[in-house]
Amino acid sequence: MSTIIQRCWDEVREGDELAGFSLRLDMTRMALQVSGTQDFYPIHHDPDFARAAGHGDIFINTAFIRACLCRLLTDWIGRDGFLNRLGFQMRKPNMLGQTIAVRGRVLQKRVGGQIELEAWIETAEDGITVPGTATVTLPTRG
Repeated sequence: MSTIIQRCWDEVREGDELAGFSLRLDMTRMALQVSGTQDFYPIHHDPDFARAAGHGDIFINTAFIRACLCRLLTDWIGRDGFLNRLGFQMRKPNMLGQTIAVRGRVLQKRVGGQIELEAWIETAEDGITVPGTATVTLPTRG
């Protein structure tokens, strides 16, 4: 059983790290991300097709990347928080066999409960492959 933590604006400090998570990109996860997002383009599930297209192997798709970043952010903000904006750049593909780490950090607190964050995906092989930023709104204790 998990406990939902409601984070409040008053408790957050600039520089705080978000509790991230890691996922191993094995063949089962790759197949699930294709079927779950309904993105059946072969570059995401057919290694021969991906290699013929100039890639080292199959790689995760945009919807899966967005889902990972949204999970990071919504887990952090809690039930009463609101994800206002998320933007990211896919600079390098996350390939079959890699382990991705999804991380984040508080950049700036604003009046009205808003918080600017950076969120990213990284691998041991390539460093940050997907940098991003987000704006969230948190409730206040007061």
